[in-house]
Amino acid sequence: MPPKNKGGGRAKAAEPAQQEPPKQPQTVRELEWQRYYDTNPHQKAYEELGLHGMTPADRQAYLNQEYLIPGAAKTLSNKAQKELWKQLNESNLPLRGLPRPRDNHWGRDKNGRDIGDYTVEEYAAHEAKTTKLLDLFFQSQAFKSKREKASNGDGYLVGDTVQPFTCTEDDVEREKLRRKEMADLQQDLYSVKTDPYALDPEWDDVVPIPQVEPEGALAAIAYPDEYAEAMGYLRAVMAVKEYTPRCLRLTERIISLNPAHYTVWLYRFAIVKTLNIAIPDEIEWLNEVSLTYIKNYQIWNHRQLLLDHYYPTIVMSPSDVAALGDSERQFLERMLEEDTKNYHVWSYRQYLVRKLGLWDEEERLSIEALLDEDVRNNSAWSHRFFVAFSDPAYATPGSHATEADPKVPSEIIDREVAYAQAKISLAPQNQSPWNYLKGALVKGGRKLGSVREFAEQFVTNLGGGGDAEEVRSSHALDLLADIYKEAGEKEKADLALRRLGEKWDRIRKGYWEYRRKMLE
Repeated sequence: MPPKNKGGGRAKAAEPAQQEPPKQPQTVRELEWQRYYDTNPHQKAYEELGLHGMTPADRQAYLNQEYLIPGAAKTLSNKAQKELWKQLNESNLPLRGLPRPRDNHWGRDKNGRDIGDYTVEEYAAHEAKTTKLLDLFFQSQAFKSKREKASNGDGYLVGDTVQPFTCTEDDVEREKLRRKEMADLQQDLYSVKTDPYALDPEWDDVVPIPQVEPEGALAAIAYPDEYAEAMGYLRAVMAVKEYTPRCLRLTERIISLNPAHYTVWLYRFAIVKTLNIAIPDEIEWLNEVSLTYIKNYQIWNHRQLLLDHYYPTIVMSPSDVAALGDSERQFLERMLEEDTKNYHVWSYRQYLVRKLGLWDEEERLSIEALLDEDVRNNSAWSHRFFVAFSDPAYATPGSHATEADPKVPSEIIDREVAYAQAKISLAPQNQSPWNYLKGALVKGGRKLGSVREFAEQFVTNLGGGGDAEEVRSSHALDLLADIYKEAGEKEKADLALRRLGEKWDRIRKGYWEYRRKMLE
């Protein structure tokens, strides 16, 4: 008996190498290809090895798969078909294979990214949004159909009873929310911005009229989408002369986008008149707009139209007129706090004084308060002159601002002259009160020489050498030139004008030389 092997037991058989699990698809494109190869199990071998590289069984199974196309097996004889089905059962081929994926059929999202590169989770979220949008669209179409049937008076059978279709305010509100959700989804999915008026069922019956630019226009205006859309609806409702609350809201929207649109303001006023909207309510809205766009002219034209329309309805009620005057004056003072020299506000204030007869002391004191705050406010000086010398209680109708008016009481002239002189003393080089003083004298038919002594106190040793000459106000010297001319003292007038050009107002030397020639 041979000796036992002491080297140990039989060698352990090697374990088969573990295969790595198939890689999970990371994108929907990879998942699509995986499903394609799963339902066409021999396709990958064919693409990698070709027919001659495949095993006979795999090659036969691959070729047999072509007969799974509906109707293809009928081209074979009955015997061949039996053999085919036998082989198919043995190879365990899927009865239906998915078609080969096409390149670029996924499309791209709003950012240009290929949707096929989405992860499975991203694609599921994208599809959920798309499905939700489609569902909302069908619900919106159902709402439109229901509303149309309700408008037509249509009905539907419930047993033996015909019930009318109805469209309630709750239905409309739900539709607004539905369209808002649809707009958000379209923006999220496709970067498509939905027009605001398309979100409101109230405007479904209006077909916007777009702006038509001439062909080959050299400078076509690039209107913002939001403004162009609103204007399209405005043209449509104006074309049919619609004056309704929704049109009023439309004008408010367009004014917020372009407050200088004159046509929109006129259309809004027509709506206010047609709907008999309370003018105080419209003015309250207008106040907020005015404070936002303080330099806008159309606002003040609209306000004037409102007052022209409103005044005849309250003219027989002094208390209502007084209340309107007070509220308007308070608002104008608020506007002037924003800009004390706003031309549109001052123009409207003159209109208001004439319209409501505000030729009272309160108006004058209001202006004085502004001049106390800023004595150089030329707009306030101009308005004071208008109030003081245009009061129909004593002024000659149509009297020009630069001509004498004998009907103006002398005490008015005295008051205004004294006021101007007091303000001149505060700021001698301020031109506004000097012009006012001269205008008041002319309006009262008085000689300029009546203020000669006052003006001469601002000029010392005129024409004297060295530093002896002192002029505290070049405007006083200008007035003195006219005073001397009026008195026939041409040499003094010429000296005053010459010194203005030589020293005290050299920037206008040419003008002063012209004035000197006019003395001849």
